[in-house]
Amino acid sequence: MSHFPFLFLDQQLVLTPQKTIYWQQEKALLLADLHLGKVSHFRKSGLAIPATAALTDYQVLNSLLRTYDTEKLLILGDLFHSVINSEWNVFADWLDQNPNLQCILVKGNHDVLPELIYRNQRIEVYPETLAIGPFLLSHIPLEKFSTSYYNLSGHVHPAVRLRGSGGQKINLPCYYFGQNQGLLPAFGNFTGKAFIHPEKESRVFVVTPDQVLPVQI
Repeated sequence: MSHFPFLFLDQQLVLTPQKTIYWQQEKALLLADLHLGKVSHFRKSGLAIPATAALTDYQVLNSLLRTYDTEKLLILGDLFHSVINSEWNVFADWLDQNPNLQCILVKGNHDVLPELIYRNQRIEVYPETLAIGPFLLSHIPLEKFSTSYYNLSGHVHPAVRLRGSGGQKINLPCYYFGQNQGLLPAFGNFTGKAFIHPEKESRVFVVTPDQVLPVQI
């Protein structure tokens, strides 16, 4: 897979096809909108989704941890989709298998589990924002914040539509870096997409199954 090195605000970032950002200075993996538990939620509603689909995220995470020297997992909201179900136990077991990994959650609108559940699994929880280095991390893009920080968030599930010379169209998730705010693509497989309208002088990187590519929109 082709990962994209990206020097931004004097920070060494790597944009991955797995829809995560590796932040070299912090030895941190950033991701948003995992929506763990959604497979079980859908199956309970009668949708024919294989139970093994819930394990794909862990295979991806394990691959990333093997690739990068990671000490922190920074989750920008919507870790778990809804009320607790059996998939939480899978996530808890995965964390237990990675005892040296610091797990930090900036809560999203879907993160409704009792605080004790997070604490028992040694997850640091921040209700709205977390400032680290030049970044102010949040789940929902902030409307008001100090310009001393650059706001990185999730929630939107950003995507763009590309058109080929022959009239072909393809919709792809993307990383978006505007003047003061950036968006991470949704990590989870069972999430929708929202088309964004990039502002001038923004940077957009589309995500394909095996590479990350800069594009002009």
